[in-house]
Amino acid sequence: MKSPQYIFSVPMKVRDYECDIQGVVNNANYQHYMEHARHEFWESLGSGFAEMHNKGLDAFVYSVHITYKVALHPGDKFNSCLTCHKKGAKLVFDQAIIREDGTVCAIGVVEAVAVLHGQITRGEHFDLLMEQIKEKYHIE
Repeated sequence: MKSPQYIFSVPMKVRDYECDIQGVVNNANYQHYMEHARHEFWESLGSGFAEMHNKGLDAFVYSVHITYKVALHPGDKFNSCLTCHKKGAKLVFDQAIIREDGTVCAIGVVEAVAVLHGQITRGEHFDLLMEQIKEKYHIE
């Protein structure tokens, strides 16, 4: 399977308190790292989740699947990377946690849905978002 080309990444560093007794990052923190990248990505497009919410539009995570490859340790530097595409009514994020030496530590697929004034949409808001993403990040 071909790896997706990531269009956005956020440099990060493991903090001691994110690790468990075994000295590795607790599995739940990888999801936090991925979520942080999605929020930063959204802001890079010129609007944040608070602004959307104030307009009655919310994006909710529908599903998350993470495969853990190599553990991160305290002090490790890494990038939380992503690319995205639309699939039906969902916006799908292909994500990875990649240590600064290039080692892939985790990969994830996160699906999001859009809800307008409390009603799930057919993803039409994601169509507009994808146009903006394609233009800004030069993707097909």
